[in-house]
Amino acid sequence: MASRTVAHVIVEGLKSLGVQHVFGVVGDALNPLTEAIRTTDGLDWVGCRHEEAAAFAAGAQSQLSGVLGVCAGTVGPGSVHILNGLYDAAKSRAPVLAICGQVPLAEMGGDYFQEVDNDLLFRDVAVYRATVTSPEQMPRMLESAVRAAVGQGGVAVLTVPADLGDMELSEDRPVRFALGHAVTRPDDAALAEAAELLNSASRVTLLVGRGARDARTEVLRTAELLAAPMVLTLKAKEGFEHDNAYEVGQTGLIGNPAAAHALDRGEALLMLGTDFPYRDWYPKGRKVVQIDVREEHLGRRVPVDVGLAGDVGATLRALLPLLEKAPDRAHLDDARDRFATWREGQRRLADPAHDRRRTGRLRAALDNRDHAVRPEALAAAVDAYASDDAVFTSDTGMATVWLSRFVTMRGSRRLIGSYNLGSMANAMPQALGAQLRAPGRQVVALCGDGGLSMLLGDLMTIAAHRLPVKIVLFDNRRLGMVELEQEQAGLPEFGTVLDNPDFAAVATALGLTGIRVTDPDDLHDGVRKAFETPGPVLLDVMTNPDEVAVPAKPTVGQAWGFAVAKAKEILPGGAG
Repeated sequence: MASRTVAHVIVEGLKSLGVQHVFGVVGDALNPLTEAIRTTDGLDWVGCRHEEAAAFAAGAQSQLSGVLGVCAGTVGPGSVHILNGLYDAAKSRAPVLAICGQVPLAEMGGDYFQEVDNDLLFRDVAVYRATVTSPEQMPRMLESAVRAAVGQGGVAVLTVPADLGDMELSEDRPVRFALGHAVTRPDDAALAEAAELLNSASRVTLLVGRGARDARTEVLRTAELLAAPMVLTLKAKEGFEHDNAYEVGQTGLIGNPAAAHALDRGEALLMLGTDFPYRDWYPKGRKVVQIDVREEHLGRRVPVDVGLAGDVGATLRALLPLLEKAPDRAHLDDARDRFATWREGQRRLADPAHDRRRTGRLRAALDNRDHAVRPEALAAAVDAYASDDAVFTSDTGMATVWLSRFVTMRGSRRLIGSYNLGSMANAMPQALGAQLRAPGRQVVALCGDGGLSMLLGDLMTIAAHRLPVKIVLFDNRRLGMVELEQEQAGLPEFGTVLDNPDFAAVATALGLTGIRVTDPDDLHDGVRKAFETPGPVLLDVMTNPDEVAVPAKPTVGQAWGFAVAKAKEILPGGAG
């Protein structure tokens, strides 16, 4: 019988949960753990080039599968490197366990080489953090860490000193996690108050978030009864965008005018499972009902008249019998017509030949001086050629803007990104984790050139495991979102230009298939080839750096700021 060391108990416990991979970078403080993984069937160590990538990969697995994601960082710098990816998991409410190394027990507290106080380091990011100081604390401490991560939807950090992982346990008992999920709903009086408010409103608009994804049937029935247009957050795309006669897209900077109009025209707003953070995009002076499983979310973005703390599905099932059918559908029909008009305009922008049909040579030249590929056209081509069960990841910034507008979550498609933390460099390592967890599905990473280059080394991890990830690179030689933010504020572009290599050639050198597209006429052939080529592929598409994504409600101040910024950029000396 194998010895019951601290490391072996951790590994066997993780395996019993359905964990398949542990992501990290090896180091001496992790040696007992990695040796236990090496000698255990059914649980694999995935060696990454950067611990941040390991944490992103673990978080993506958790979001995709619902199973605990696991990553590891060795003592000191290894634990520090893992921090940003853990913040992303925490902000995404993804259950992740980080196992971190530590200096030997006898050296702790003595400013030993590489010593970092992990319990202090992870204080802000973790719902649970503890350092194992005795084998007698196991498996209890592991059980507490996992329950906290799964039960609270967050990060747990378990620190194991270098010399403790090989110590044997005195108690021989199996790990018992006893995980459960409580389904709650508000009391009848609160439901009656919400129903009265909604029934008395002549026009109701829904704002639907990720927290309502498991209640699709109930949400659609609510929209039908109230004849309510449905505005989606980005994270709700994967559950509500397809086959939805009420959806009008997203609001905010990445949204569209139809969604913004639907919010402004509504007399009442019903928020379902969303903590949409941008207060400026909420309508003013409306009656608001909010349903959220987390009571602390109620009313923190916009004043709420009726707050219903509970599971969205359970709450709506109790609320629906109290709702009255709306007498007319004018509000819904108007919003849907506006949405259809906007989408038709977007389809024209997605045509690779759009610039050549523009009237006026000067205007076309200013729009696309280098005849580069329109990013809208690239995103639309990806949407056309990707599988109906593809898993998409997207980098923060303009790659997410183009995905939100042109990639549809039809079929069983999934969507993962750093949509709460807003970190750079997330899409490629998240795709790595997703592909390992779902080897039979197509995984597509929509990357910005700034984000990809930040964690470029883990392309080698993808190549080493021959993961068939398709990396689509919006190569505009810019930190595009930062440039847009500068120009909207009236500032000339500064510090955003990137001196990029030929990323397709770099990918080829690292063991992937590299494909480069520089001409709009070659776009569809390039995308088709990327998706048809077996194994990992990096599609490097030179996109137009001057393309602008117009927000849902552009303001006069934004337009004036943009004009001033462009004048400063164009005129000699940048004086404007």
